[in-house]
Amino acid sequence: MVSGARQAAWEFFGTELKRRREEAGFTQAELGSRVFVSGGYIGQFEQAIRKPQLDAARRIDGTLQTDGFFERTWRKLIDDRRYAGYFAEVVELERTATKISAFAPTLVPGLLQTAPYTRAVMLAGNPFISDDYVEEKTAARRERARILDGTGRPVYWAILHEHVLRIPVGTAQAMAEQLDHIVRLVGQRRVLAQVLPYSVGAYPLMGRMVQLMEFADAPPTAYTEAVYSGNLLDDPALVKRVQDTYDLLRAAALAPEASLALIESAAEDHRRCGSTT
Repeated sequence: MVSGARQAAWEFFGTELKRRREEAGFTQAELGSRVFVSGGYIGQFEQAIRKPQLDAARRIDGTLQTDGFFERTWRKLIDDRRYAGYFAEVVELERTATKISAFAPTLVPGLLQTAPYTRAVMLAGNPFISDDYVEEKTAARRERARILDGTGRPVYWAILHEHVLRIPVGTAQAMAEQLDHIVRLVGQRRVLAQVLPYSVGAYPLMGRMVQLMEFADAPPTAYTEAVYSGNLLDDPALVKRVQDTYDLLRAAALAPEASLALIESAAEDHRRCGSTT
């Protein structure tokens, strides 16, 4: 959840947006048409229900002639040091998404990770980092995952390549527990998981992760990640292409029941491997 101080800061953003919009003589609908979002979306900015993307903040500045005020404020508020700079905006969007669809080619998606799995990923990327740093990042990832709790959670659909199930991350026991965690989330109907098996061979988005996010009153966005960088896409044509590609992945993946059976089988394989070492 957003801390009280951060929420208060976003409420300030919204109050200033409303004040300056009214001073300029725009209705929410009129400002929205100039910023390329709906009037209802502007209203949610003003109530601090939803956070704008950077491009929207820039367009607001241009329309209201506020000399970069909203962009500067946005940059200050979105600067969450617990996350990489290119990813902090994605975390904000996840909190208001109504549906999240993820494709993971090699690693368990962050929202589904257990703490031991996250620690192993962190240490693999930098074996010299401090324990405090590892724990801070692990706690941040667990906090992100809280969006899957409660009645207001988004629909979460994950497609995992079979690599994700087979590559041992951390100890064999930790890997088994990670897969058990996914099985448990599926059983609780908090997520839907499918597996793209090795037998599919070549597949769309070879080796590339992608996450699609849909919202109640805003256009969908897509996020892709590369080496120490990420791209948040909101161009409707590009997002539509990503959605079409995700549909191809979903069609090629195993059915949910068969996927669950494969995840359970992989967990047992890791458990057996751990018991023989």
